[in-house]
Amino acid sequence: MVNLVALCGIGAEKILSNEIKFLGYKTTGRAPGRVMFSCDEDGMFRSNLCLRCADRIFLQLASFSATDFDALFDGIVAINWQDYFKKDVRVVIDKVRSYKSKLNSEHSIQSMAHKAIYTKLGKIWRMQVLPETGDTATVRIYIDNDNVLVLLDLSGNPLNRRGYRTDGGVAPLRETTAAVLLQMMCWRRKTPFHDPFCGSGTLAIEAALYAYNVAPGFGRRFALETLPIFNPERALEIKRAEAEKIRPECEARITGTDIDPVAVSRARLNAEHACVTAGRALQLIGSDARIQRPDFEQADFKDIEAPYESGLILANPPYGERIGDSELAIELYKDMSCLFDSFEGWNMGFITSHEQFEESIGKKANSIKSLKCGNLDTKFYIY
Repeated sequence: MVNLVALCGIGAEKILSNEIKFLGYKTTGRAPGRVMFSCDEDGMFRSNLCLRCADRIFLQLASFSATDFDALFDGIVAINWQDYFKKDVRVVIDKVRSYKSKLNSEHSIQSMAHKAIYTKLGKIWRMQVLPETGDTATVRIYIDNDNVLVLLDLSGNPLNRRGYRTDGGVAPLRETTAAVLLQMMCWRRKTPFHDPFCGSGTLAIEAALYAYNVAPGFGRRFALETLPIFNPERALEIKRAEAEKIRPECEARITGTDIDPVAVSRARLNAEHACVTAGRALQLIGSDARIQRPDFEQADFKDIEAPYESGLILANPPYGERIGDSELAIELYKDMSCLFDSFEGWNMGFITSHEQFEESIGKKANSIKSLKCGNLDTKFYIY
């Protein structure tokens, strides 16, 4: 068994925890922005491939107490780094966080950790200087209440970078955030879905991947694949097993509209990339089935009407930072009140960082959830 740490946006921990349990793994703890869990060795690759709401996956290499730099150095030197790296590795300590701990200089912690790793590798490999000509391996150090957590990045690029979005447009919603919102709304594939501000199509595309049970990581590679602990034969078996779970025969009514024709073209292209990737995954099991593409059209949200009696409206409407004027955003939100009439009987969810959204749209939300989206503190309004 191995211990992994999955990172997510603050506010999404419960959603991610449930997703990890659904994969069959045992969660062992939660902290703001991360969920800890244990799994078999397959889980290192499978969690990267399958988790929709995680931003990164780390392997926990050690956990120990350290109240001074000697203890920190000794704890890090004790790790068998040679088992995880090749001899030409370039090791980067990309982030250090210290909270309520005696060791609180993040720069000094970073320097000491880097020195300890290279001291251990130099001694084991009998090298005074490592060539650093190979792949980069990323390590993080978290210290909470004097307890040190040493983590090795298994993802590489953040997991929101699925590989299907070539152009996100202005301030696009992260793919992992879109997946979180779908789970918060308890959306099911039989429920019609519409995004009236589709932009690059992220919400609709993530809905499609979920509806047809396509693992989100099929279109990319992971940092794990550059490490000696990676088993390519087993990874291919895992990919085939997950491809068997894709359900191209399902029916899903997923649509999006946007007033900007360029955005609609972008959304169609991104959706095509995502569905082609799903098709390639199906080819791993000898299937030539195709995934139905979401339907994107140019339209002003004021002119659209519900095509079904019930469904889900989910949107990331423009706000001050995106359209450059907070007052314009307020006017937009006031106009959005028409959606409650034209889509009567539908559930709705809107994410925004604008503090006057609820007041402007003129309807009190049934629930409001706080969610960290990158550097933005946003709220998700559920109607």
